[in-house]
Amino acid sequence: MGLFNWFTQEIAMDLGTANTLIIHNDEITVNEPSIIALNRNNPKEVLAVGKKALMMHEKTHDDIRTVRPLRDGVIADFNAAELMIRGLIKQVYPKKTLFRPSWRMMICIPSSITEVEKRAVRDSAEQAGAKEVYLVHEPMAAALGIGIDVEEPVGNMIIDIGGGTTGISVIALAGIVCDQSIRIAGDEFTSDIAESLRRYHSLLIGERTAEQIKIQIGSAMKELDEPPADIPVNGRDLVTGIPKQIYVSYQEIAEALDKSVFKIEEAILRALEQTPPELASDIYRRGLYLTGGGALLRGLDKRLSQKMKLPVHVADDPLKSVVRGTGLALKRYDDYPFVMR
Repeated sequence: MGLFNWFTQEIAMDLGTANTLIIHNDEITVNEPSIIALNRNNPKEVLAVGKKALMMHEKTHDDIRTVRPLRDGVIADFNAAELMIRGLIKQVYPKKTLFRPSWRMMICIPSSITEVEKRAVRDSAEQAGAKEVYLVHEPMAAALGIGIDVEEPVGNMIIDIGGGTTGISVIALAGIVCDQSIRIAGDEFTSDIAESLRRYHSLLIGERTAEQIKIQIGSAMKELDEPPADIPVNGRDLVTGIPKQIYVSYQEIAEALDKSVFKIEEAILRALEQTPPELASDIYRRGLYLTGGGALLRGLDKRLSQKMKLPVHVADDPLKSVVRGTGLALKRYDDYPFVMR
């Protein structure tokens, strides 16, 4: 039996648009950006995966291309996704042995995913070496990761702001009662910042620079209790073509992100409108739960609370709550009816 357990290893994966996290033996063993660098002349040759590939992003020459296999929460490039998953699994089990273990794998997916997109995730995992693949919806995984008892007859609203999509779901009795999903999330915030600097400062910046601005001074409100200091930003002047540096404030970034945050607010209101009245009363008492990388945006919880007139709770570790919930679901996959086999 012990030999069988060694050959069959379990991993839980949060296959995200921006980052992929893997839990193995109750520990997060992989936390890498969802990006892969390939040889343009030989698309099967992997040059780098994760952080090393991100360092190459937007700095490559003609022989190298960097690929983000996922867009808007779903697989956009099947071959690159398979190679990326395979490369990340190697980080989980780097030992070179005669027999490689077979994987029982659970992957979380957006709640709005189609059957074709679901099949793409399953096929990518199987091609990467998984013998058994289970799927779980991200809102359910997020709720488990936060510590909510998803099986009790009480309504909970989970707002998961990831890299490609924002999912707003009301959960009760181990099921999703109503659901809203919009393709406005972290990637859209990054694009908004780059577009704002181009428009108002004639400064062209790359995706990585815009991402760093979002992390360092990104804000959903123009007035914060503890405002971050202005930061220098380097880019190319669109008028002269010469590299230059400007200083950017968090108020300017809050202005750039305002439209996207407003669209998330509208999606939450639509989800609340669809919620049955008994569950709505539970949500009034319990409030809203924010998770995902977008939950780290400064002032977002306060802005949503003012708009909805409801308490908003940010998960203790919003970046990892989904993968932790996926790991818990994998442990009890026979007990949870929402796990897809």
